[in-house]
Amino acid sequence: MYQFSSRLKSFSFALMVLGILGIGYGFWTAPKTNEDVEKILKEQEAHHGGAHHDTHAAASHSEATHDEHAKVEEHASHEATTHEAEVVDTLKHEVAHVAVDTASHAEVDSTAVVIAPVVANHKSDIYVSKFHKEHVDHAAEHKEHVEHVKHQLQNKPWSALYVACIFFMLIAVGALAFYAIQWVAQAGWSPMLFRVMEGVSSYLLPGSIIFIVILLLTCFRVGDNHMFVWMADGVATKGHENYDHIIAGKTGFLNIPFFLIRAVIFLFGWNLYRYVSRKNSIKLDQTRDMSFFRKNYNAAALFLVFFIVSESMMSWDWIMSVDPHWYSTLFGWYVFASFFVSGITVITMTTIYLKNKGLLPEVNKSHLHDLAKFMFGISVFWTYLWFSQFMLMWYSNIPEEVTYFVTRIENYNLPFFGMVVMNFVFPILILINADFKRLSWVVVMAGIVILAGHYVDFFNMIMPATVGDQWFIGVSEISSVLFFAGLFIFVVFTALTKAPLASDGNPYIEESKHFHY
Repeated sequence: MYQFSSRLKSFSFALMVLGILGIGYGFWTAPKTNEDVEKILKEQEAHHGGAHHDTHAAASHSEATHDEHAKVEEHASHEATTHEAEVVDTLKHEVAHVAVDTASHAEVDSTAVVIAPVVANHKSDIYVSKFHKEHVDHAAEHKEHVEHVKHQLQNKPWSALYVACIFFMLIAVGALAFYAIQWVAQAGWSPMLFRVMEGVSSYLLPGSIIFIVILLLTCFRVGDNHMFVWMADGVATKGHENYDHIIAGKTGFLNIPFFLIRAVIFLFGWNLYRYVSRKNSIKLDQTRDMSFFRKNYNAAALFLVFFIVSESMMSWDWIMSVDPHWYSTLFGWYVFASFFVSGITVITMTTIYLKNKGLLPEVNKSHLHDLAKFMFGISVFWTYLWFSQFMLMWYSNIPEEVTYFVTRIENYNLPFFGMVVMNFVFPILILINADFKRLSWVVVMAGIVILAGHYVDFFNMIMPATVGDQWFIGVSEISSVLFFAGLFIFVVFTALTKAPLASDGNPYIEESKHFHY
């Protein structure tokens, strides 16, 4: 039986405490008013040498802009006065000319005195009105931009929490899917690792609870939360200032009640399978009754059918709908590849940790080699999906599709292309070598980079739609990762203490113990 070491437990608690403090700080320092945003924009402008940080509003202004408007109005008044004099002179000349022709000089001269100022004043009003309108338009545009940036900055701590929460929860889902595949395939090499897979997937329950709470807070707009734009008031109401005809056309699917119902169904189905499979696995070890083996086989087959559908819909709901104007038919597979390889990586790293502690003595280099092969293979699969999605949309250059990538390339250039290096170039250079797959330290090093890279992948999928170009890796992001990493370690290693690490009741356990090639 595994004993959760006090050092590791203290480490997990320390991560959670630091994470909670940092998350609280992130929410506390988020801007509350437009004045707070004005100060932030001034700091950004000063930091970037006068170039405004926000590309969505090149016409954003600081206080100096209002001075410019005043100068423009002054210039407008001067031009209007000058023009007025010109109009008066012109009219007098024309009236005098008429007087000569009509021999009615006195009468026309008096008429000119009346007409000239009226016409000139009318022209002056036009000039002043024009520049006044420009001033009002600039002020309204600036106010709208400040409000937009305020929503983005208020979204930042929420989005950081959301990205970390869904990333760690889906690691558990990926491990659970890998576990179910082993049961359905009746694989002979992997039963020695079943307890590790069950331990990693144990985080699914607490992760699901936290995630559904965040979804509820988001749906009911608690705490200035604007992550999902399709949840905004009036987006599906014609005549409303927030009306969006594209989102309005999707309200049959993207509406809050149906959204929450789907989330509950997905999370309940995944947790139900995890509970049933774990229970049957323990009973199989205790009783050696093969009926539990057959039950687990059937449950895994049913789960995988449910999982294929629910995983795709989950990716549409929880990730793709933050960009409701964009869609990709590859997106479900793409998200699956990302968290699936992350789940396998965590299984591998946990196995190495336990083996280095003197546990799992029957796990050998061939087991490690197979796990590393899955890490390598799914990394290549993820890259294939990434390239297919990116290349087809970039080449076709359809505005409603390519905008998704333009935003990320322009505002998230380093993380967007950096994750490709972390998730493909680095793994393929390291893990393509068969000998390296049998070296624990090499696999752990590759695993750390893969996990970091796929966190950045989720960051890239969510942040551009929620915070725009107001992103940076700060206290909120780091603290959210620390909290969920600490909770993940605590839950997983606590679950590992609940049962023997070897699944001795499995009929393929002896084949797994002597697995070599």
